[in-house]
Amino acid sequence: MTHYNFKNIVVVPTAKEFTDIVLSKTQRKTPTVVHKQYKITRIRQFYMRKVKYTQQNFHDKLTQILTDFPKLEDIHPFFADISNVLYDRDHYKIALGQLNTARHLIDNVAKEYCRLLKYGDSLYRCKLLKKAALGRMATIMKRQNESLKYLEEVRQHMSRLPSIDPNTRTLLICGFPNVGKSSFINKITRAEVEVQSWAFTTKSLYVGHTDYKYLKWQVIDTPGILDHPIEDRNTIEMLAITALAHLRACVIFVIDPSEQCNYSVEEQIGLFNSIKPLFLNKPTVIAANKIDVLKLDELPEEKRQKINSLVEEGYPIFEMSTLTGEGVIELRNEACDRLLAHRVESKLKGKKAGEVMNRLEVTQPTPRDNKARPPFIPEKVLEKKSKMEIDSKERKLERELELELGDDYILDLKKNYVIAEDEKYDIIPELWEGHNIADFIDPDIKEKLDKLEKEEELRESAGFYDESESEDDDEKRNIRMLARKIREKKGVMKIESQIKKASTKPKLPRTAKKRTRSVSRLRNEFRELGVDLDEDGGHYNEAAVGRSVRPVKRRRMDSEGRVRSSSRTPRDESGVRDKKMKQKAKKLAKLAQRAGNRNARKGEADRKILNMKPKHLYAGKRTLGKTSRR
Repeated sequence: MTHYNFKNIVVVPTAKEFTDIVLSKTQRKTPTVVHKQYKITRIRQFYMRKVKYTQQNFHDKLTQILTDFPKLEDIHPFFADISNVLYDRDHYKIALGQLNTARHLIDNVAKEYCRLLKYGDSLYRCKLLKKAALGRMATIMKRQNESLKYLEEVRQHMSRLPSIDPNTRTLLICGFPNVGKSSFINKITRAEVEVQSWAFTTKSLYVGHTDYKYLKWQVIDTPGILDHPIEDRNTIEMLAITALAHLRACVIFVIDPSEQCNYSVEEQIGLFNSIKPLFLNKPTVIAANKIDVLKLDELPEEKRQKINSLVEEGYPIFEMSTLTGEGVIELRNEACDRLLAHRVESKLKGKKAGEVMNRLEVTQPTPRDNKARPPFIPEKVLEKKSKMEIDSKERKLERELELELGDDYILDLKKNYVIAEDEKYDIIPELWEGHNIADFIDPDIKEKLDKLEKEEELRESAGFYDESESEDDDEKRNIRMLARKIREKKGVMKIESQIKKASTKPKLPRTAKKRTRSVSRLRNEFRELGVDLDEDGGHYNEAAVGRSVRPVKRRRMDSEGRVRSSSRTPRDESGVRDKKMKQKAKKLAKLAQRAGNRNARKGEADRKILNMKPKHLYAGKRTLGKTSRR
């Protein structure tokens, strides 16, 4: 079977987005640095590469758009007509043709400018030719902006179309608005179409699937159709007309005898007669819905005669109610059977079926003694089959029981246990291999338990358990004392370990000591001794009072007059026995320094190379492969 999936069509960008994507890709994927000292052949190749790469990107993206959008001549007529109804066939073809023309124009621009770049005589001229080529390509795409926008709208609409297979077994539901088409498809499938009390709730095609005779069936719900000329029908109605015209299906025409859809029975039959040509070579069934409101037998005589006229023409009528579900499944089964029979007849009429039938030969045995010889079926098989049929008819689901009983319903999980009826509701429902364990308990267990209890009472009264209890009490008391001592010892050890971890130095109190000496106290003591410190002749200096005199550090000088640390020996004296050895070491150091002085080096750490001639950077010729880092 052929499946049409329009959801895989690539997103169509606008002209500006299209140009930005291609040019940014060219900038990222091609070299970006060129120097005037390059050979002219290399400069030409540099710019020709950019022009060709841009042209190839435009070509690939336009080709993908043209191939993703389907050609109306190659797809099924059903989808072609839907495309024509939704977004005009001519506009669609013009938009695709303009993109195809733009693709050829871009290819020609690239060829023309590559030919001119072959004769470019300078970097400046080659650059201008490249710029002109990319500019002309961008201008061509800018002119296609309206076509790209239109194709993006078409893509979005096509992606929302339902996935309909026009060649599979299909049930097609049609009729006036608000007659119950969507309710019917919701009953037999899981399509979940929106149902409302007003007309034209369904504005597009909806697809559901159902199973019948181990086969998968496609059910299509169409929008409502009004009875007027085809020229006056809108887009929503034309979707239903297109489906009726092209899909090989069983048509279910739904009518409303109760006229709650605001259309009379005469108008509904008139609509059926007006679209009857679309039903040719298709099995057709008429469904009278809403019989819970009004049945066909309760209609007036005139209306009943008009409906019976359809029966005389060969169109069967089935009564149903989508509200109560009455007759819905029967109608579906009848429609499926009619479609299967019609498909078999159409295949038998073809040439292929005739060729197959010519190869087959069916033989009928001639009767010998006119005795009937039915197939032998064992009695046990028949008995088992009859039991299964009886059980299937009598047994009800828990849900059905709940609906029937209502508030009186009680869920009973034990009624299906595979045990005797009097044992199902035992207090201890422990089942093992289909049997209740409680039924296998010793029947004399209560008498034995009473005997054991009496023996225990006699033992207690005789003091059988007293001695053991006293011994146990002494042992428990000793255990508690030991446990208490262990806990105390552990606490002491914990405190000792904390003390050891802490610093061994005594901690000073945080409160500052009170000052004992002061200037005022000193003055008072001297006055008592007869010395006045306030007079000019007194040996007292107020600026010096309360200021401590710091000792002056003596700096130590080495033999050369340099300041050094008092605790550290000079570097040139470390490891030297006497003064003579020190002089000899200095002399050897000067001799070692001469080689460095000849090369203008200050010392051993001087690594400067004055003569730098990187010949390998300037000599030789570099190939095109060495510029990959750009």
